[in-house]
Amino acid sequence: MSIQQSNTSAFKRGQGTPVWRQIEAILAQDIYSGKLSGKLDNETSLSERFGVNRHTVRQAVKALAERGLIEVVQGKGSFVREEVIAYELGERTRLAHSLAKARKIGHSRILNDHVLPATASVAQMLGIDEHTEVLQIDTLDVVENKVLGVCTQYFPLPRFADFARHYQELGKTHLALQACGVQEFTRKLSRISAQLPDKHVARQLQQSSSSPVLCVESVYQDQDKHIIEYGISLLSSSSVQVVIEP
Repeated sequence: MSIQQSNTSAFKRGQGTPVWRQIEAILAQDIYSGKLSGKLDNETSLSERFGVNRHTVRQAVKALAERGLIEVVQGKGSFVREEVIAYELGERTRLAHSLAKARKIGHSRILNDHVLPATASVAQMLGIDEHTEVLQIDTLDVVENKVLGVCTQYFPLPRFADFARHYQELGKTHLALQACGVQEFTRKLSRISAQLPDKHVARQLQQSSSSPVLCVESVYQDQDKHIIEYGISLLSSSSVQVVIEP
């Protein structure tokens, strides 16, 4: 169901951000937090709620539709898309932290792990020599029995020789890193792109291979600025929204 009240205290005029953008941000946050679901209030109700004209509201609703947060059904209204996860790319956060914030139960399902020589691209990301042995782990990010992401992670050896065992036991990357002695980590690099999945990835995500996925590449470093991981996540664009906040 929709809601009538929100954190309108965050709605301010004359702050350099267009009013419709502020309304969009408030409604998006309500969707991400689960406060707003079902059918969206009509333009008249939203106009009264925010004290703006219908054109301003229409711009905000259009922006939400373009972000994939709502679906506009001709003749019926606008509806919040279910199960949209806000993946916040923070300096010290991973997908598991965003799931916890959204009160979703998630885990990583390990498909396989093996040691192999680093390719030129992997070596560059990890800051090591090409052909140096690394640990590769392939996983599925699963939330409430739905696969949200297909992931490949690389870890330098011999430091993380026991990582796969800890990962299998603990189910989350940040917990396995702690078990390997990494007490703190920060995101050194994130690179986001869109691409078409191959048939295998599309099947894992239960979507068409003609629908693009979000590709998020991340490099993490420990408290001593040593690179500890390079990861590639292919995420369902219909279920995950990537959020970047300065």
